[in-house]
Amino acid sequence: MSTEERQSGATPSLDQARRQIERYGIDADPQAVLVAVRLMEAGARLDRASEVHFARSGLSTGRYRLLVDLEDADGEKSPSALARSLGVSRATVTGLVDGLEREGLVARRASVEDRRASVIVLTARGARRLHNMAADHFARLQSMVGGLTTEERGLFLDLLERVTRGIGALTEP
Repeated sequence: MSTEERQSGATPSLDQARRQIERYGIDADPQAVLVAVRLMEAGARLDRASEVHFARSGLSTGRYRLLVDLEDADGEKSPSALARSLGVSRATVTGLVDGLEREGLVARRASVEDRRASVIVLTARGARRLHNMAADHFARLQSMVGGLTTEERGLFLDLLERVTRGIGALTEP
């Protein structure tokens, strides 16, 4: 068991899920509940590990995602388009851009289409930051899933897509 697992307590078991369901007297599939709970736990651990990982390059996960989104959009995008593609609020984008702009990784400029609007532009310094971290970043990502075969990774992607479609169950009224 890793240090992080010891610190956060034991991973929930099927028996624990069964007992909790019985305690509340509800009708639920303990295995389905356990899969969801472990996925949430894995997501939380991945979030924490991602922040440590990106901090090596002086970024946060959000800042990295914004830079990559700009790079994928040929280096410029409106704040509202960034918010939509990143799945965050305009206020969040503003905060991310403010920090990245202070570091010279992005710049704001007037939109060519509408001078009243601004666009966020990836600077040469921002592009270099992404380029300089790419080899280590992709090696670590590959290592993270290195215990899976090509076939298992394909299956995992399929399963992850299906589970992702169900996430709304947590947020629907």
